[in-house]
Amino acid sequence: MSYNKELISSKLLRWEKFIEAYHLPTWEELPSLELYMDQVIILLTQYLSFIPLSGEDDKLITASIINNYVRMKVIPPPVKKKYSRVHIAYLLMICVLKQSLNISSIQKIIPCDLTDGEIATVYTDFAEKHSSVADTFVKLIRTSAADILDPANTDNNVIDRFVMESALTTNYFKLLTEKIIRLQDTAPVEVTENS
Repeated sequence: MSYNKELISSKLLRWEKFIEAYHLPTWEELPSLELYMDQVIILLTQYLSFIPLSGEDDKLITASIINNYVRMKVIPPPVKKKYSRVHIAYLLMICVLKQSLNISSIQKIIPCDLTDGEIATVYTDFAEKHSSVADTFVKLIRTSAADILDPANTDNNVIDRFVMESALTTNYFKLLTEKIIRLQDTAPVEVTENS
């Protein structure tokens, strides 16, 4: 495939700066007021601006998607058609994880029946881990894309190799995650004195 090395290089550098500056909102930064569906969609779209969409008409989150999550018990139902901080936290985590996992896997990682305190803890850990992984990712990309970012390198195949490496890395991490989730399903339940 033919790529514009200069364009790819500049996009990688811009994306690196964006990822370094981006962070998911903390639990405390999530709105404490309850919101209606349209407000939730606008807010989530802003929070998740780091996720690229395929086309102009693509939407990361819609009212029908949220309604399906409620119906499937992926998130708790709204109260009087209003969504709380808990709902926003669930939806943020789901939208991020949905980029690489299916909904049934996400349900196993983040069960719908968590208490408000539990979801606050899970979301806080998630947001912190998201930042940590983003930092690691930027360092990995700097190393993997060094040949692309080097203006003196005229090898036209460096981008092809980078794309292949990215795809393979994604594949292995996805396989690892799915394997661990499957192990959770088959792990024997530990019996304690209080069980």
